[in-house]
Amino acid sequence: MDWERPSERVCELIRQTAQALVSAPPEALDELHEATLSAVYTQAIASDPVLAEGIRRSNRSNLMHWAAANLSHPGEPVAANLSTESLVIVRDGFRRGLDESAVLDAYRVGTNVAWRSWMQTAFTLTRDPDELCELLDVTSRSLTSFIDATIAGIGEQMQREREALTRGTHAERRETVALILDGATISRQRAESRLGYRLEQHHTAAVIWGDDSTTNLADLDAAAEVLTRTEGGQRALSVLASAATRWVWVPGPAGPDLASVAAAVDKLPGVQIAVGTTVAGIDGFRRSHLDAVATQRVMVRLGSTQRVARFTDIELVALVSADPEQADRFITHTLGDFASADSELRQTVLTFIHHQCNASRTAEQMFLHRNTLLRRIARADELLPTPLADNSVRVAVALEALRWRGA
Repeated sequence: MDWERPSERVCELIRQTAQALVSAPPEALDELHEATLSAVYTQAIASDPVLAEGIRRSNRSNLMHWAAANLSHPGEPVAANLSTESLVIVRDGFRRGLDESAVLDAYRVGTNVAWRSWMQTAFTLTRDPDELCELLDVTSRSLTSFIDATIAGIGEQMQREREALTRGTHAERRETVALILDGATISRQRAESRLGYRLEQHHTAAVIWGDDSTTNLADLDAAAEVLTRTEGGQRALSVLASAATRWVWVPGPAGPDLASVAAAVDKLPGVQIAVGTTVAGIDGFRRSHLDAVATQRVMVRLGSTQRVARFTDIELVALVSADPEQADRFITHTLGDFASADSELRQTVLTFIHHQCNASRTAEQMFLHRNTLLRRIARADELLPTPLADNSVRVAVALEALRWRGA
C-alpha cells in the first residue's frame, strides 16, 4: 500500500487524537474489553478470569501500540504488535480451544469499538470537512493495515502452537480432560489410560493460578507439587491449562492437607488456589472441577487476597456476590457502621454466630474472658443497624462476603 504523508495540520490532529487515547483512564477501555470478551468465539474462554485478564492486557497493548506509533509518527505505517501480551493470550487461548476464527472475530469486534472511539475523539478536535476526511482516511488505512499485519503474525504463532501441542502427553491429557468435562463420549478405560489416573475413586479438584505478568510460573508448579502429595503414593493428576493456570485432581476421600498447602503457598508470591469438593467417580471428577472453577471466579470477582479457598468456604458468598453492586448494597444495609469496624471485632461476632450465639463456647474457642466477649458483642450492637440477636443470619452472611472481598 502506498503511503502519502498527510498535511501538517492533519498530522497535528492525529497526534492530538492519539494523545487523548493514550492519556485516557483505564476504565475508558471497558467497552472494548466487554465487546471482545462477549464475541461469539471468545465467550467459551472468557469465563476463565486468568484468560479474561490476558485478553484485557492484549487489548490495551494493541491499542496503545497503534496510538503511540501515531503519536510519534502520524500518518505512517504501524508495525504489527507481537508483544508478549498478545502472544501469551494466543498461546494460552489456543490451548483452551481458541482458533483462527476466534482471533479474527475478537479483532474484528475490537477494531470496530476502537475505531468508533477514535472517530468520536476526532470530531471533537475539528469540524472542517476536508480535515476530517483526510484524517479519517489515513488513520482508517493505518488501523486496517496494522490489524492485518498483527493477525498475520499471530497466525504464524498459532501454527507454531498447533505443532507444539500435537506432540507429547500434555496435549493428550488436556484433550482427554476436556472430553470428560464436556460430558463427551469416552470410555473410562480409555480416559484412564490416556491420563494415567484412576477415575473410579474420590477426587478433590483444584485450580492453581497467578498473574502471568508478575507471578513466577515455576511457583505454580511448586504449588501443584505440594497439593498433589498424597498418602500411600496414590497418583494425582496435573494438567497445564495455560501458562498461568494449573488444573489438579487429588485422589482420596480425605482430600489434600490444606493446612500444609496454605503454609507452602504463603512462600509463593502471587499464587492462589481454589479447591473444589471431594466427590467420587467420573461425575465427581467433573463436579469437583466445576466447584473449583466457581471458587476461583468468586475470588477473582471479589479481588480476594485469600491464598487458598475451598468451595465449601465460599459457596454462600458465591450466591450473595453474583451481582457485585447488589452485594455491596447488602453489606452496607446489613452491617452499617459495623462494616468498617476492626477485623478483631468482626471476627468475634462471626465466631459468636457460628457457635449459635453461645457466649461460653465462643469465649472458650477464642481464649477470651466471657465478660470481654460480651463487651465486644455490645459494641457490635452499637454499630449494627439492627441488633445482632434479631438479625444474626444476615449479619453472618454479610461478614462472610466482607471477609472474602479484597481491600
